[in-house]
Amino acid sequence: MRRERLILTPEHVEIRLQPAGPGSRFVALITDAVVVLAMSTSLATLLRGLLPPGLAGALWATASFILTWGYHVYFEVRHEGRSPGKRASGLRVVDGRGLPISVEQSFVRNVLRILDAAPLFYGLGAFACQLDRHRRRLGDIAADTLVIQDGRAFAQVAQLARSREYNSLRVPRVLRLMRHRISLEEREFLLSLTLRAEELSPQARFDLMEQVGAHYRSLLEIDDPRLSGENLVKGLTALLFWERRIGPRGTAAGRKRVGAA
Repeated sequence: MRRERLILTPEHVEIRLQPAGPGSRFVALITDAVVVLAMSTSLATLLRGLLPPGLAGALWATASFILTWGYHVYFEVRHEGRSPGKRASGLRVVDGRGLPISVEQSFVRNVLRILDAAPLFYGLGAFACQLDRHRRRLGDIAADTLVIQDGRAFAQVAQLARSREYNSLRVPRVLRLMRHRISLEEREFLLSLTLRAEELSPQARFDLMEQVGAHYRSLLEIDDPRLSGENLVKGLTALLFWERRIGPRGTAAGRKRVGAA
């Protein structure tokens, strides 16, 4: 059965996502469980040394609950879809369309771990993964998320974001306009164009980047003659995918879910 997910952008650019297999996901799960257990144990030791037993136990129970459920949400949203276990196994959680997942999606997929974990150590989740063609557990299906092998495309965009830490477009006015004027489809197009730029001939690359750059100069009211079309496109892509404040119309952060893919 074909497991690979093929995404076709509005500009007919193909993006291929390779779902992670059960083996690597199991290793990531065990690694994260060990990390959470170590943190919980350390916290219990610290609290017992500082507080009376009753109060220490109550605080530990509350903190452990928050840690258990917040651990995955934090890393999935703030660390590009990778918890320590997933990072070690070369995995990443993404939106069903290959985009970074939102807080809401991460919350849904992790709350449903309690169902996936039934009846014993993710038995139902493992069964669902075998039945689903994209190897999704129930939490992934409900949240429209996908655990993938961390591919070259996402490494490229992450590198792009890091290389543009001092992005000249990262100003409140531009961020506000991006939030309201750039749709999900445009977001996907900018990502595809950025990743595929090196495959174009130099002249075609220059012409296309200048054309797209001119469009967004006008749309976002950017007046910076020193910024080339290509740098503008790459700067917008870095902001859209890795600035967590951006929630453009129709994106994973702001759109209504249209059902599991």
